[in-house]
Amino acid sequence: MSFVTRYINHPAQALAALIFYWGFRLLPFGVASAIGGWCGQAIGPRLSVTKRARRNITRVFPEKSEAEVGKMIVGMWDNLGRLAGEYPHLGKINVYDPNGPVEVIGHEYVEQLRDDGKPGIFISAHIGNWELVPLCGSQRGLPIDRVYRAANNRLVEWLYRQGRAATEGALIPKGSTGARMLLKSLKGGQHLGVLMDQKMNDGIPVPFFGRDAMTAPAIAELALRFDCPVVPVHIERLGGARFRIILEPPLKVQVSGDRQKDVSALLSQINSKIESWVRARPEQWLWLHNRWSD
Repeated sequence: MSFVTRYINHPAQALAALIFYWGFRLLPFGVASAIGGWCGQAIGPRLSVTKRARRNITRVFPEKSEAEVGKMIVGMWDNLGRLAGEYPHLGKINVYDPNGPVEVIGHEYVEQLRDDGKPGIFISAHIGNWELVPLCGSQRGLPIDRVYRAANNRLVEWLYRQGRAATEGALIPKGSTGARMLLKSLKGGQHLGVLMDQKMNDGIPVPFFGRDAMTAPAIAELALRFDCPVVPVHIERLGGARFRIILEPPLKVQVSGDRQKDVSALLSQINSKIESWVRARPEQWLWLHNRWSD
């Protein structure tokens, strides 16, 4: 890491992130969300990375008009901006409060995994405000160890961890260290939360929207090894700062004796599930990922 990056760029990035974090935290939840959404819509579509989102959307939905694609892009940036505004408020939200901004459907699956005496896995995606999803476990007595990509900037990484401290469970970084932590977590009977919609270059090709997408096999391999229930869960933004968390029945894990075939079958189920969520709320998915190889 260069001198300029370590002692100038990274501190400047961290200072900006800290100002935004505390600025949003001081505002009421709904106001912070609205301002974040306004900023996202005003700035996001002008960024060069939006070209990737446009390319992904037009490939997935070739029937959509230019105006419809543009509307999805604005919706995506609105969702991302709102997520940024909502992030400092994670510790204040009780997702099970009937008068709160979140409703939970399928909470019985949280209780099922909490009480079955086995390790378990929740799979989700970058849709809606995905940072709220783990709260449905920790607020029902089920800590969730979450897999995430650590920030390159150590100061920003510290701030990320502050925001996520409201949710019980370990934060597991991707990489070789994280892989050992995953194994230790499941061996200890813990529960994992994993966002499964990112490309992994050394993964395996699995269909996603009709085209092969390189998909990390580790979670499927671990689910088969430890006989873990795999519960799909995602969150929908219902408008503004209101949400619905939806937990679904555990996936049917095929055990044929052919481990490679079984891993591929489970990953196909997972990608198919995520695809259905994206089709239902395309403007709320993170289209910025380079999900496909071409």
